[in-house]
Amino acid sequence: MKKQNKENNTGLQDEKKAAKDEKTKDIKNKEQKKKKPATHKKQEQSARVAKLEADLAESKDKYLRLYSEFDNFRRRTAKEKLELMETAGERIMLSLLPVLDDFKRAEKSLDSKDAKAIAEGVKLVADKFVKTLETEGLKLMDTEPGTEFDSELHEAVTQIPAPAKKLKGKIVDTIEQGYFLGEKVIRHAKVVIGA
Repeated sequence: MKKQNKENNTGLQDEKKAAKDEKTKDIKNKEQKKKKPATHKKQEQSARVAKLEADLAESKDKYLRLYSEFDNFRRRTAKEKLELMETAGERIMLSLLPVLDDFKRAEKSLDSKDAKAIAEGVKLVADKFVKTLETEGLKLMDTEPGTEFDSELHEAVTQIPAPAKKLKGKIVDTIEQGYFLGEKVIRHAKVVIGA
């Protein structure tokens, strides 16, 4: 019986050992299962971080390209503006050269004793000069006596008693003509107004 008890004890011990081994395996399997998701999560996070870094690098690249493009645009427009300012008067100077030539010819004819011919020549040159300026967009401002005074266009130099009631508050005389270039006032007319 002792022998049988020994065998039973050994069998129980073997069963206990087997159960213990099985529990240990189960625990190890559970731990491995727990580790797998953690490893999987780390891989997902690493992939997400790599994607975000790639997106950031792409955004930085786009930003740098856009900044460079804008900087080039700014430099190019500044250069064009400078060139335009340097050559802005070229067209008008070219159109005034024939008038200058006419003035030179008029100067040479001053030696002549014919005052009427000289006056006529100067008048022709002055008319040509005015027409040239008009083709460039210069317009004379209307400041005839009786014209309504407009502070946007006219500069009142002085006030005098109005020679007639209808000239009260209106232009009586023009001291210096005013001019438009296109629609912009480039020189205000200096006028005398009636009080």
